[in-house]
Amino acid sequence: MTEPCIICVAITGSVPTKADNPAVPISVSEQIESTQEAFAAGASIAHCHVRNADGTTTSDPDKFAALLEGLNRHCPGMITQFSTGGRSGAGAERGGMLSLRPDMASLAVGSNNFPTRVYENPPELVAWLAGEMLVHDVKPEIEAFDLSHIFKAKDMVDAGHLSGTPYVQFVMGVKNAMPVDRAVFEFYVATTKRLLGENAAWCGLRYRGA
Repeated sequence: MTEPCIICVAITGSVPTKADNPAVPISVSEQIESTQEAFAAGASIAHCHVRNADGTTTSDPDKFAALLEGLNRHCPGMITQFSTGGRSGAGAERGGMLSLRPDMASLAVGSNNFPTRVYENPPELVAWLAGEMLVHDVKPEIEAFDLSHIFKAKDMVDAGHLSGTPYVQFVMGVKNAMPVDRAVFEFYVATTKRLLGENAAWCGLRYRGA
């Protein structure tokens, strides 16, 4: 039986601004409207970032709460996935919205170089975020930027820090991290299934940010 193709849409992300494209949805109401359009077109997961009024990124729980309320109302059945990424805050601030109990949240399990900065995910922060997801019954989306992150996810599963069937997103195209290369991608998928089990779910992302 062929597995269904699941489309995850990141409506806003943490990089684009209205200066890049006036259509980028920044306010919560704009994000709800754009997500509803994607949902009607077949998207089933919404990967959510929130912004301040000036367009800068934030982890403000109140903004996430308003976005979650709107998505639940206008996109019934759509899976909500909050970002805990490093562009929106530092330390525990990055997980301050997990108590809202979205369906999923991103979990980068290791650090890596971005073109102009280090994306820092120190072990103590990764462990804390994973613990918050366990407490609030939030499904982690394990973000794999390179091969070591798959092995780290395996260690966390074995230690009981991640529960349920692992779900991995391969982030391809970040300079200095995982390349967009089919042979490499297929090796990553095979390694994920070998380490995390044949039932481990995965998705792929072609990164175009900076």
